[in-house]
Amino acid sequence: MHEAPPPTNSPSPAPAPVPASSAVPAEPLSHGLKQRHLTMLGLGGVIGAGLFVGSGAGIAVAGPAIVVSYLIAGALAMLVMRMLGEMSAAMPASGSFSVHAERALGRWAGFSVGWLYWFLLVVVLAVEATAAAQIAHGWVPGIEPWAWVLLFMVVFTAANLTAVKNFGEFEFWFASLKVGAIVVFLALGLLAVFGWLPDTDPVGMTNLTGQGGFLPNGWGGVVSGVLTVVFAFGGLEVVTIAAAETDDPARAVGRAVRSAVVRILFFYVGSMLVIVTVLPWTAQQAGLSPYVKVLDAIGVPSAGQIMNIVVFVALLSALNANLYGSSRMIFSLAERGEAPRGLLKVSGGGSRETTGGVPRRAVLASVAFGFVSVLLNLLWPDTVFLYMLNSVGAVLLFVWALIAASQLRLRARLEQEAPEALSLRMWCFPYLTWVTLAGLFGVLLLMLTDEAARPQVLWSAGATALVLLVAVGRQWRERRGSAVADR
Repeated sequence: MHEAPPPTNSPSPAPAPVPASSAVPAEPLSHGLKQRHLTMLGLGGVIGAGLFVGSGAGIAVAGPAIVVSYLIAGALAMLVMRMLGEMSAAMPASGSFSVHAERALGRWAGFSVGWLYWFLLVVVLAVEATAAAQIAHGWVPGIEPWAWVLLFMVVFTAANLTAVKNFGEFEFWFASLKVGAIVVFLALGLLAVFGWLPDTDPVGMTNLTGQGGFLPNGWGGVVSGVLTVVFAFGGLEVVTIAAAETDDPARAVGRAVRSAVVRILFFYVGSMLVIVTVLPWTAQQAGLSPYVKVLDAIGVPSAGQIMNIVVFVALLSALNANLYGSSRMIFSLAERGEAPRGLLKVSGGGSRETTGGVPRRAVLASVAFGFVSVLLNLLWPDTVFLYMLNSVGAVLLFVWALIAASQLRLRARLEQEAPEALSLRMWCFPYLTWVTLAGLFGVLLLMLTDEAARPQVLWSAGATALVLLVAVGRQWRERRGSAVADR
C-alpha cells in the first residue's frame, strides 16, 4: 500500500483559485472505470426501489397528475445534474461537489457537504441492506434476515476492496437489468393501452380522465406528489464521483450526464404515464408496487415474483453504489485534511487499473458505519434508527442547494480564468441556476407545512447545523493557531 500526497492543512480564508482542467492534480486512485460503466451508473443509479415500489404513494396522492409531479421533480434533478456536470467536467475530482463547494465557498462548505453526504449514504445503506434481506428471507425462510445482511455487506465490501472495475462491472449488469426491466414494462404497457396483447381491449384515455379527472386532488395533489417522488432522483451524483476514476474524466462525465438525465426522465415519466393509463389511479396504494398491479392486470404470470427480483437487484445495486460513493467521499475529505489522514492509504501492487489505487481504509470506514446503521435498524427501527433516518431525510436537498450555489460562483470564475475548461455548460446561466435554488427552497418550505415530512426537515436541519458548527469551529481554531504561530 502507498499513501496519497499529504493535504494542505493551513487555513484558507478565501476560496482556492480555480485551476484549468489540465492543471487539476492527478488522483492517486485507479482509472479502472470505462465509459460504459459510467453511462450505466448514470442510468441505473437512480432506478431503485423508490421508483418500483415508492411511486405507488405518489400516485395515491396525485392521481394521474403524478406524471406532472415527476416532470417537476425530474426537471429539478436534471438542472442540478447539469450544473454538477459542468463543474465536474471542468474540475474532475473524487470528492465531486464537496471539492467544488470548497473551491467556490470555502473550506467550511466543502467539509459540511462532504460529511453530510457521507452520513446520508451510510445511513441509507442500512435501509437497502435490510430491505434486500427481507426479500431474500422470503425466498429462503431458513436463513435469518441478519445473515443475509451480513452476506450482502461482505460481498460488496470485498468487491469494493479489490479493483474499481469490479464495482463498475457489478453496477453495469445491475443497471442493465433494471433498465431492461423498465423497457420491457414500457413496451408491454403500450401494447396493453392499444389492445394489442392477447385477450385485451384498447384502454384509451379513460383512466386519465375518469375517477375525478386528471387532477383529482387538484394542484395540491401535484405538490404532494413532488414531495413524495423528488428523493427518488437522488443517486445521480455518484456519476460525477466515479468520473475521477476513468481515463478521461472530463469527457466521461460530460457524456454520462448528457445521456443519463434525459433518459432517466423518460423512464420515470414514461413508466408513470403507462401505469395511470392502463389502470385507474384509485387501484394503487402506498407500499404496493404499481408495476406489479399493471403486470397482473395485463396477464403477466408471476408478476409479483418478477418485480421482487427486480427490486432485489435494485436494492443491491444501490447498496453497492452507496458504499462506493461514501468511500470516495471520505477519501476526498481526508485528501483535503477534513478527515483522518489514515484514510488516505490506497492499495498498491500491479497496475492502477487492475489492483492498485483502491482506498481500502476509506471503504472499511464506510462499511463499518454501515454495519452500525444496520444494527440500529435491526434493533431499534422505530426509535434510534428512525431519528438517524430523519436526520438525513432532507439532506439531499441541502446538497443540491450547495451544488447550485457553488456553480453560481465557479461558473463566473471559470469564464474569467479557464474558459476552455467549460466543455459542458449549464443552460441559461445564471437564470436557471436561480430558478433551481428557488425550487429547492420551495420544496423545503412545502415539507415544513406537511405533517409527515416536517420531522425530516427539522432533524436534517439540526444535523446540518451541527456539521456547520464543527466546520466553523475547526476553521476558527486553525486561524487562531496560525495567528499565534505568526507572532
